[in-house]
Parts: sequence; structure tokens; C-alpha cells
Amino acid sequence: MLCKALLAQREAAELTQRALAAKLDKPHSFVAKVEHGDRRIDPVEFVEWCRACGADPAKEILRIRV
Repeated sequence: MLCKALLAQREAAELTQRALAAKLDKPHSFVAKVEHGDRRIDPVEFVEWCRACGADPAKEILRIRV
């Protein structure tokens, strides 16, 4: 569920995986692995991801929680 939400967030921000990775100062494979569920992200990375996509991390975590 989190993977799909992060993918949707990136797409809503109209960012490619490479563009988001550049904003996060990570390799593009980081974004791909997170979105495909091959890599977990920690809370700090979640906040950075949200901010890079122009989203409010607090609102996003409430929206995607089960």
C-alpha cells in the first residue's frame, strides 16, 4: 500500500523517477526499488520523499494508513 501511495505521489507531482531521485540526492534505482517494494524507507526518507513531491508528510501518512 505504501509503495503504491509513493508512486501516486510522485506521479501527481509530475516527476520522473530520475527527477525525484535528483531532488533526494539518491540514485534513480533508489526510487524504483522503493516503488516496487524491493526497498523499505525509514520515516526520515518518507518525509524527504513527501517534501520533494510537494506533499505534507503528516497528511500523507494519515491518508495511506490502514
